[in-house]
This record gives sequence, structure tokens and C-alpha cells, in this order.
Amino acid sequence: MFKKKVTTSVLALTMATGMLLTGCGGAEEKASSTTKKAATKSDEPVTLQFWDENAGPARTPVWEEVIKRFEEKYPNIDVEYVGIPNASAKSKYDAAIAADDMPDVGSMQTTWLPEFSIRKALLPLDSYFKKSDISTKINKGATDVNKKITQDGKLYGIPYAQNLDALWIRTDWFKEAGVQEPKTWDEFFNVIEKMRDKDKNRYGFTIRGGAGASFTIQRAMFAYSGLDFFDKNGKTNINDPKHVEFVEKYFSYYNKLTPKSDITNGYKEMIAGFDTGVVAMVHHNPGSFGEHSKALPAGSFKLIPLPTTEDGKYVAEGGNAVNLGIFKSTKHADEAWKFIEFVNSAEAQSYWNEKTGQIPTNKDVLDDEWVQNAQHIKVAFDVYNNKDTKVYMPPFYLPDYRAILDGVVDPGVQAVMSGKMTAKEFLDQWAKAIEESKKKYDETFKK
Repeated sequence: MFKKKVTTSVLALTMATGMLLTGCGGAEEKASSTTKKAATKSDEPVTLQFWDENAGPARTPVWEEVIKRFEEKYPNIDVEYVGIPNASAKSKYDAAIAADDMPDVGSMQTTWLPEFSIRKALLPLDSYFKKSDISTKINKGATDVNKKITQDGKLYGIPYAQNLDALWIRTDWFKEAGVQEPKTWDEFFNVIEKMRDKDKNRYGFTIRGGAGASFTIQRAMFAYSGLDFFDKNGKTNINDPKHVEFVEKYFSYYNKLTPKSDITNGYKEMIAGFDTGVVAMVHHNPGSFGEHSKALPAGSFKLIPLPTTEDGKYVAEGGNAVNLGIFKSTKHADEAWKFIEFVNSAEAQSYWNEKTGQIPTNKDVLDDEWVQNAQHIKVAFDVYNNKDTKVYMPPFYLPDYRAILDGVVDPGVQAVMSGKMTAKEFLDQWAKAIEESKKKYDETFKK
């Protein structure tokens, strides 16, 4: 059902990436309790509960169609879909793990895998994966990252979509104002200033200050500096002077050249600002293509890479993927694996990623016509296939890495935006939390 066209440079993506992770949002649907099921014979009806960590009007219908196709292929397996909005997904999973009331299968971000595996909430998938045909199809770099970041080196998540942080811009506004697309960070800041139009109530940019702000500021900082996460002595570069310089300038635009509401804006509000004609640029990823294409006229927007470093290099964060895993409490691991295997088939991955605008991990999908013709996907290919692109790896292996982002960095961003903390104080606090976590990890696991 999909037309093919072979392109060598596109196929190179499976070798060029090992990297790719995103945050989006949607309408809340309350998660129902997981019912413990008795083990059944393979030919008896089975119900799997599947949690989607990024539910909403853009994603939920896509999952419903994928589930429908799966159930048609496996009539004895029913999949109960539970949609959770991105902002509350991690806390819902944490509560379910603590109560030992987990779903059978869950969609989860790469940053969660180390913590969930240490909490022994997930089943290792190595044997299932090794025996499956998808083991020769899924981006090896991405699965290698998932194993590398866990303490025991096992595979707990199969990546079904990859991502790249970039900028969405209103091309029609740029043309109207006679402003060029930014390629450097200096040009980026100049665009913010030039695109402010008080008469039309337009802003040049929107800053993510609410839930998930940590992802955006971290990826922007490292794209600006081009530094590794740790220096050669093992000290984090979070509070490097280059990052202090960037954060000071970046947040200085808040409530002057960016909307006042930015301080509480999560993904949903940030994207809404772009889609309703309030802001000219938004820092996100290809995954919001679905929302933009529904809200804006074709040809009025496009994706461009994040600005380059001073020496002209693109920078991307490794581990930027979303994964499916099986929870240890399931009574139907084999059936749960069939669902994961199906979602990662060429047909299902092609459908899901085309509708959501993200990057497939199954190499057979990379030749699909929609991939060849998608401008936003081409941007990701151009960045990841560029021989000079620098990829930095955050310490996802730290069990409390994500807790630091949520509990230290997100509120720290708001403190800087509100003037309660300086950029240096914020970055010093962040760096201290990372280094203390790393010290505890090294003392525990590297004896």
C-alpha cells in the first residue's frame, strides 16, 4: 500500500543515528486501573492494556488505527488503549510501579528506561528481539543507546520513532517581513527582534517555561556551545561560561519580545501559540507536524535546523527516541511482544510516523514515498547525515536524571524567567545536582 523509491542517503540514516526523544502533549484521558490477568493458552482470548504517554487529539486516533490493524491480524488479542497526557505521564507510571499496578505494554521516553529498569519494573527484551525479524530492521544505533544507558546493559525498550530538535517557522511571515531564515544563533536572536509586531500582536518566538522546559533549554544550550555533557575530567559542562552567556540572553527576551504566558507554557500551549498565529518561531521537533498541518495553510510553515555553533556545526542530543516496553507484572508477555513487534513493522511504523511527523526507526520505511517528500523529515536527514554534526550524550544512565530535569531544571527555568534567580545560579544548581547524582552512581555501580 506504500509506494517505494530507493535513496542511498536516506538509508544512511539508520547508520548515522543512534540518538533521537520528544515531548508533546494532548487532552487528558484518565488512566484506569490495570487488572491482573490470569495466564491463558495461546489460542484463548487475551486483553492487553497499553499506555500511551503522549495522548491527545493528534496522537490518540493514530494509535487507535494501529491497534485496530493489530487486532485484525490477531483476533484473539484485544488491546485496551489508555491515553495519558505528556505532562502527567511520568508521574502516572511512577505511581503504577510503586503500587505494582502496571499496564502490560507502555510507550516511554528514553530517559525513563534506566530508572524503570533499576526499579525492576520492565522485562528485558533481548531474547524476544534477537529472535524477531525486526532485529535486522530497527536502527541499531538507537537500540544500542537503550542498552548502553541501563545499568545491566539489557534492552528494555524498542524505539518506534526518532526525533530531532529544530525550529518551526512561519515562512509566510518571514517573506512578508523580508527576514531571512536564521542559520546562526546571532541571526536567531535578531529574528526574534525583527519579527515582533505589536500592531498585529505577533511575537518572534515563544519560550517553553512550563513542563518540559528542561528539554528545550538543554538542547538549545548545547546546540549553542557545541560542548560535550562532561569535560575530560568528568565535570559537567552544564554551567560552562558559554551556557551562562546563552541562558542570560535567551531568557532576557521573555515578556518583552516573547509572550508573557511563556513562563507556564508546556508543549500544548507553546504549539498553540504557533498554530494560532501568535509567534513566528517555535523550538520543537518534527513530531508537531500533524498539529501544524491541520491548523495552518500548506506552504505557510516549515522546519529548519537549530542554529549552528560558532564554527558552523549542527549539534544534536543522543537518545532522542520514544520506545515500547513490557512491564514485569504482565501475564501475557508473548502477546505483549507481538504488539511491540507489530507496531515496529514497516506498515505500522510508516503509518504512525507519517501521521505524527516523526522519524521511523524501521529501515524499510525510509524508502516510502511520504518520507522522500516530507520536508520536515528531510531536514532531520540532512542534520543526522551531515559528517560534521556533533552528537552529545546526556547521562541518561543516572537513575534520577529525569527527576533532576523535572524537579530542578523546570522550576529553575521559571525562577530565571521571573527574576528570582540568575542564569549562573540556575546553572550552578543544575550542575551540582548532576554531579552529586553521578558521584552516587559511581559509588554504587562502579565499585
